[in-house]
Amino acid sequence: MKESIITTKAQRHRGFLRAFPGSAISLLSLCLWVFVVQTFSQETIPAPGAPRSAAIPAVKEIKLKNGLTVAVAEKHNVPLVTVQLLVRNGAGAENNKLPGLANLTASLLTKGTKTRSATQIAEEIEFLGGSIFSFAGWQNSSVGMSITSDKFDRAMEIMADVTLNPSFTEDELKLARSQTLDEMTYSLTQPSFLASYVASRYSFGEHPAGGTPASIAAISRADIASFYSDNYRPAESVLIFVGDITPEKAAAAAEKYFGAWKKEGRGYGSGSAGVVGATDPKPVVRRMLIVDLPNAGQAAVNFVKPIRGVGRRSKQYYAASVLNSLLGGGYSSRLNLEIRIKRGLSYGAGSNFGWRDGAANFSARTQTKNESAAQVAELIIAEIKRLAETSASEAELSPRKSVLTGGFGRNLETTQGLAGAIADLYTFRIPTSELNAYMSNVNSVQSVDLKEFASMSLFQGDIIIVGDYSVFKDDLAKRFPGQQIAVIKASELDIDSETLRKGDVR
Repeated sequence: MKESIITTKAQRHRGFLRAFPGSAISLLSLCLWVFVVQTFSQETIPAPGAPRSAAIPAVKEIKLKNGLTVAVAEKHNVPLVTVQLLVRNGAGAENNKLPGLANLTASLLTKGTKTRSATQIAEEIEFLGGSIFSFAGWQNSSVGMSITSDKFDRAMEIMADVTLNPSFTEDELKLARSQTLDEMTYSLTQPSFLASYVASRYSFGEHPAGGTPASIAAISRADIASFYSDNYRPAESVLIFVGDITPEKAAAAAEKYFGAWKKEGRGYGSGSAGVVGATDPKPVVRRMLIVDLPNAGQAAVNFVKPIRGVGRRSKQYYAASVLNSLLGGGYSSRLNLEIRIKRGLSYGAGSNFGWRDGAANFSARTQTKNESAAQVAELIIAEIKRLAETSASEAELSPRKSVLTGGFGRNLETTQGLAGAIADLYTFRIPTSELNAYMSNVNSVQSVDLKEFASMSLFQGDIIIVGDYSVFKDDLAKRFPGQQIAVIKASELDIDSETLRKGDVR
C-alpha cells in the first residue's frame, strides 16, 4: 500500500511536468513552488478552539483518629492507583544553617527501612510493575507510588514501610551526600544555576532549597533523623488516593497501614494571604548584581522580585498566573517572542512564580551570548514595563489563558497529575473545590488585572547576570547609565556571607 501511494505521487509530478512541455519547469522548481504555497498557507495562525471543560472527580475526605487526613478522588477509566503522602513541611522548615536537609531526608526515605534495603525496595516495586517516589519542595515533602489496582495492597505495604520505618543508614547517607555534592559542584559552574542559586539569598532572602556544598557536607544522620521526627507527623499530613479505588477501600488501607502512626503534630504556620497595596511608581530595577564567571560560554540573565502579601491563597493568584503565561509561559510568550523569535539571542526565555503561603518569588530568565547580555537585560525590563503600562488585547490574552486551562485539563487526566494538583491545594490549605473553579477563575481575568498586578508587584526587582563580565561590561554601562552595579567574582562567592563574598560569614 505504501509503495502504491509513493508511485501515485510520482505519476502526478510527471503529469504536471508533461502538461508544460518546453518550459523551464523542473522537479526542483516544482518543489520550490510547493514550499512557497505551504509557507503562505501557514502564515495565518489558526485561532484557538473554544474552551473545553475538564471532568474533575469530587474529592472525598476522611479523618483518621491519629489526625491523618485521607483524600480520595475516583477515576475508574484505567486500572491504576496513585497514592501520595503529603507532609506540610519542606525546605522552609529547615535550620538556616543546614539547607538541603529536607531534600536529603526525602530522598533517603526510599533508600532503606528497618526490614528492606534500597535494592530490595526497588526490586519489589519493579516486580509489581509500579514506581515509588519521594521529594521535598519549599512548602512540603512527599512520598508516593503508582501501581495497577490489582497490586495495590502489596505496594501499599512497601510504601508504608518506606514512610514510617526509614533506616537512614550511614552508607546510604554517604552515597546520597556524595552524589549531591558531585551534582552541585558541576551545577555551580553553570550560569543559569548560579543565577538562581544567588537569587535565593540575594533577592528572596531564603537559603537555597537544594543546599550548599558546605551544608550538604555537614548534614549528619542525626540531623536527618531529627528533621524526620519533627516534621513527618500525621496531623500535618494528607494521604491522597487517586484512581481505580473507592473511598471505602482507601479508608481501610489508610487505617491498616497508617493508623498506628501516633505522633502528634507540632502545628503549622498558615502565613498571610493578604493583598498588596498600591505603591508609588518606581523604576523596574532596584539593584543590579553581576557574578563574574570568566570564560563562561554564555551569560544567564535573570530579573527577580520577591512579592510580599500575595501568596498561593490570594485572589491575585489567577491574575499572576495569566500574567506569567503572557510574559514567559511558553514558546509564543512575549519574552520568547522578543528574545528568541525576533532577535535570535537565546534558545528560550521564560518566567515563573515560586509560591509561598503569604508570598511569591517571581523570576524572568534566559541565557544568551556574553556579548548580548546587556541587550537581553534591557529587553526583559522593557517587557516588565509594558505589562504595567499597556493593556493586552483579548486576541493576545485568550490564547494565553487557553495554554493554562489546556495544560491544567491535560494534567488532571493522569492519576499522578491529579494527585499532585490535590496535594498543592492541601499544602496551602485551599479547599479541593478549587479544582472545579480553576478554569472559570483563569478565564475571568481581565487585562486591567494584569496591569494592576504588574505595577504593584513587579517593579523594584533585581537584575542578576552571571557570565564573563569583561565581555559585556562596557555595553552594560552604556545601556544602564547611572545604575549602580555590584560585581562579585564567582571564585569569591559565598552564599552564607552577608556580602556574598568569602570572609564575611553570617
